[in-house]
Amino acid sequence: MAKKRLGVGIIGGGFVAKFHIRSWVGVRDADILGIVDLNEETARAALALIKKLNVGEAKAYKSITEMVSNPAIDAVWICIPNFARLEVMEEIVHALQNGKAELIGITCEKPLGRNVKEARRMLELAQKAKVLDGYLENQVFCPAVVRGKEIVWTRGAAIAGRPYLARAAEEHSGPHMPWFWEGALQGGGVINDMMCHSVEEARFMLTPPGAKRNVLTPVKVTAYASCLKWQNPQYAKILADQSGGKTDYLNRPAEDFGRSLIEYRDERGEKLVVETTTSWCFVGAGLRLSMELLGPEYSLSINTLDSGLRIFFSRNVKGQAGEDLVEKQNAEMGLMPVVGSEEMEYGYTAEDRYMVQSFLAGKRPEENFSDGVNVTELLMTAYMSVEQEKTIPFPPPGLESFVPAVAQGKWNPRKR
Repeated sequence: MAKKRLGVGIIGGGFVAKFHIRSWVGVRDADILGIVDLNEETARAALALIKKLNVGEAKAYKSITEMVSNPAIDAVWICIPNFARLEVMEEIVHALQNGKAELIGITCEKPLGRNVKEARRMLELAQKAKVLDGYLENQVFCPAVVRGKEIVWTRGAAIAGRPYLARAAEEHSGPHMPWFWEGALQGGGVINDMMCHSVEEARFMLTPPGAKRNVLTPVKVTAYASCLKWQNPQYAKILADQSGGKTDYLNRPAEDFGRSLIEYRDERGEKLVVETTTSWCFVGAGLRLSMELLGPEYSLSINTLDSGLRIFFSRNVKGQAGEDLVEKQNAEMGLMPVVGSEEMEYGYTAEDRYMVQSFLAGKRPEENFSDGVNVTELLMTAYMSVEQEKTIPFPPPGLESFVPAVAQGKWNPRKR
């Protein structure tokens, strides 16, 4: 008998996990029943939020194996840092194969792996365990993206022809946690951290509604990266101070700015282009997501800082710095945009609702680990292009074993 309600355990209780917890207010037929986080304070904060929002009667577990061994847990959301995801996946699958656990599905936050080898191993493990897999790329679930795509393809493309150019950019002033800045831990810099969003959202917009991703074939990738802000001594010192001296951007930087151009061919051999920009050195009101889709007689544009709500504070309104107006907020004074519900606007609510309904229906989500692998393949090809300073045909030889120089601590644009 098919289950009518899903019990979910979340691995990791930090920043992105809290986005998912808040999104659960809009998720039907599922409860958050467990949290695993090595930091007890982080786990307690996540539990408190779950209780406050009344989205499940969750408890903290000491280990992943203990949580997935609970028969009430049907699926897990992997929301821990990049460097630990493969190890976590191996522990889950070990518990499944040893008969300690039974799961319907596993989801994992972006990126699926720090490199192609890790991403393919994540997919392999999911297939080995015979569980459904979902890749948590929230931007393809953003309401503006979904509705905009629907209108463009139904009205514009149906009359004037398919879109041929998609642009996507994600920009803010830098990550929250020190590990994000470390190439070896994160797998790279802003390209691995944020371009994973942009290349997939743009690919999604160029893909006809209901079509599989293989109707578009990537043929070549051109990319550029630099460290424009955070390698400057005064900013490198900030990173060193907040990491206890571990993060050394004078000698071991990661890129804080990246661009890519990916050329595709559609099923008729027509050329399509994806253009992406990502930055940790954008100083504005806060996180800015911008997307465009262009066709023969139409265009679409989205900018998350063009919010319907704006609030002005005079210079006499002084208080603590925070992120109560917009993610990665940079100011508390002046005319500020306010994103009313970030988990809704950024796609987390629709994403989680979709994953839950797919698992309950016994269907593999359309956005799955195979998509995560393809995204990682494109990102690693972009890093190859950066290092070789040329356009790289896709797929390039050596992709499986390639590890970016920035992830090895060997990339420094000022010492070339």
